Amino acid sequence: MLQPGTHVGPHAEASTSEMIWIPGGTFRMGSDHHYREEAPAHHVSVDGFWIDRTPVTNRQFKDFVNATGYVTTAQIVPDPEDYPGALPHMIYAGSLVFAPPSRVSDMRDWSQWWTFMKGANWRRPYGPKTNIKDLDDHPVVHVSYADALAYAHWAGKDLPTEAEWEFAARGGLDGEDYAWGNAFTPSGRHMANTWQGIFPLDNRCEDGFERTSPVTAFPRNGYGVYDMIGNVWEWTSDWWSAKHEADTEKACCIPVNPRGGSESASFDPAQPKIRIPRKVLKGGSHLCAPNYCRRYRPAARHAEAIDTSATHVSFRCILRKT
Repeated sequence: MLQPGTHVGPHAEASTSEMIWIPGGTFRMGSDHHYREEAPAHHVSVDGFWIDRTPVTNRQFKDFVNATGYVTTAQIVPDPEDYPGALPHMIYAGSLVFAPPSRVSDMRDWSQWWTFMKGANWRRPYGPKTNIKDLDDHPVVHVSYADALAYAHWAGKDLPTEAEWEFAARGGLDGEDYAWGNAFTPSGRHMANTWQGIFPLDNRCEDGFERTSPVTAFPRNGYGVYDMIGNVWEWTSDWWSAKHEADTEKACCIPVNPRGGSESASFDPAQPKIRIPRKVLKGGSHLCAPNYCRRYRPAARHAEAIDTSATHVSFRCILRKT
C-alpha cells in the first residue's frame, strides 16, 4: 500500500483531453474590499497552462487508488508525536465531517459543527456507514495536501499555484467580485453550489444541493472551466501567508508562494505546539454562506493544515507548458 508522502510516478503521459488551456497574462490578484488576507490587490503575471475542466471526481480518484494501492491520510492512524497534548483516545484514523448543530452559542467556535469522525474518508464521506455510491461525478473529498499531490504526480500533472488558480477562476474577468461578474445571483440564477440561509443552522438548498454537487452542475466560467467557485475548496501549492505581498513580477511556474510566503511562516500562531504547515485553499465550498464565509469568490483564500482533510476539501490539477 502506498501511503501519504510516498512518491507516485506518472502512470502515463499526461493527457489534456479533459483540460482547458488558459492563456498567460497579467491580472489583478486579490481584493481590497473583503477579508483582510485577500489584500492588497496587486498585479501578477502568469504563463499559459492547462487546467482540469473540473475538480478531480470520485471516479477519477478511484482509478488512481485501484492502480496504485494508495492509502489516504484520513485512512491512517496519526503519529502521536505530531500532536503533543493529544490524549490516546483522540488519536485515530478519520477526517472532519460537517454536521449542522441544533443551536449555536458562539459562531467563533467551529467545533460546534465540525467533528473529527472516526472512519470518515474519501470512500465514506459522512462516516463509516456511508459510501460514494451514485457519487462518481461528485468531487472527491477528504483528501489532504499529500493525497492531492500524489494523484497529480500519478496523472503526470501538478497542483496550481494560488496565482494560477485565481487567474483561471476569474475566467478572463479582471477585478470583478465573482467568477461571472459582480452580481452573486444574476437574474436570480445560482451560479455555484453555496449555502442559502443562516449558516450553520438553516440551509434552504435553493441551488438544489445540500452537500456536494456533480462537478458540471453549474455554468462554466469564461474560460470554460467548471466549479472554480463553491462546491468544494481546492488545494493550491502555495504556503499560507497572512496577506499578499505586492507587487510581484511573476507567479507562474514554481510550487511555492511567489509573494514571499514560506513553510515556516505558514504555521498557525494559535497552535504554537503543533507545527503543521499550512497551504492556501481557494474557491469556497457548499458551506460558504453570506452570514459566515463569503469566500465564494476568486480572490478569497483560506489556510489549511497540510495534514487536514474534510467533507468540503478537494483539488484539481494543472499541466504547465514545457
